[in-house]
Amino acid sequence: MTHVHNFGAGPSVLPPEVMEQVQREMLDFAGTGMSVLEVSHRSRPFDQVVNDAEARVRDLLGVPATHSVLFVQGGATTQFAAVWYNLLASQVVRSRFPAGTPAPPADYLVTGTWSRKAAEEVTRLGGRVNVAFDAAQSPSTGRAYIGVPPTAEWQTTGPRSRDAAYVYYCDNETVNGVEWDAVPDVHPDTVLVCDISSNAMSRPIDVARFGIIFAGAQKNMGPAGVTVVIVRNDLLVRAGPDHPYVPFPTMLDYEVARAHRSLYNTPPTFAIYVCDLVFKWIQERGGVAGMAERSQAKLAALTPVLDGSTLYRCPVAARYRSRMNVVLTLTRPELEAAFLAGAQKRGMVQLKGHRSVGGIRISLYNALDLASVQALAAYMVDFEREHTT
Repeated sequence: MTHVHNFGAGPSVLPPEVMEQVQREMLDFAGTGMSVLEVSHRSRPFDQVVNDAEARVRDLLGVPATHSVLFVQGGATTQFAAVWYNLLASQVVRSRFPAGTPAPPADYLVTGTWSRKAAEEVTRLGGRVNVAFDAAQSPSTGRAYIGVPPTAEWQTTGPRSRDAAYVYYCDNETVNGVEWDAVPDVHPDTVLVCDISSNAMSRPIDVARFGIIFAGAQKNMGPAGVTVVIVRNDLLVRAGPDHPYVPFPTMLDYEVARAHRSLYNTPPTFAIYVCDLVFKWIQERGGVAGMAERSQAKLAALTPVLDGSTLYRCPVAARYRSRMNVVLTLTRPELEAAFLAGAQKRGMVQLKGHRSVGGIRISLYNALDLASVQALAAYMVDFEREHTT
């Protein structure tokens, strides 16, 4: 069997131990004589999978009883709309604003491609969006997605977004390699929403500070097809007749998902099953704290090569460089194709940057082994030496 070093940004590398268990159970899941791909989502064996997966998410992320854990479909991109629909229907959100007045705007903190797309989706649906900042238009970031502008530049809806329906940000921008170094400081009455798709379970997070957290699984948690949503329960209470809201599809309704334990319709059963195995794998390796240590070790193997190089350039400000997605350009762009071809020959795959920005992207997700990063670092040193002498 050919072994490769998989630096893909998603779908991404999965733990070998998990894949081996999937292989063993493929034809006989939980003694049923059937594959998990064939078992009813309303059967007792699969019911156990859903229960276990939720329990493991709660354990790993410290999810309090005040929040529900949902497994939904449509990828994280679908949550761009679901967040807005659900919160604009929420009694908690609407009660802060006078009856009969227009729906309040939501503040979006734009640090890259995905937070920008989230804001654009709400605008497309007719929602009121206030872009508190867009780093691509900020003088302090060189009008590029390389970090977070200082709070003095933020144009929030009221002090610390006090008058916003909610504040939305993406904790790690997969395309642009920008990761927040702290949770944004917002008004305590304002609902905080976060997309953690590409750094979920890679470092501890205080779930209680958030109204909604969501993450597509295909980075750190499992295969594509399922998205984990964590939502504060009081936000699921609908606003009264004095605060009319836009009707929205049943499949985007968090309360429907909660009431039916993520089983309103046939869920992505295989993806949830694999996620449960990945959650267990993380638990057995020190939990989220253990993953944070692994992440730092991988980044430490790569950083000296970047810092000492005249060929490789990471455009992101050091404070905001992602631990999950390291983006690079070459100071000699004509060498990029040769670099990627040489990596491919050495079994280092999926290093090409996102189609919208180009360059090189090195994804260091939880399941990627340190040895893969060390092998890449050695190749990078050799390639630079070969092309600078």
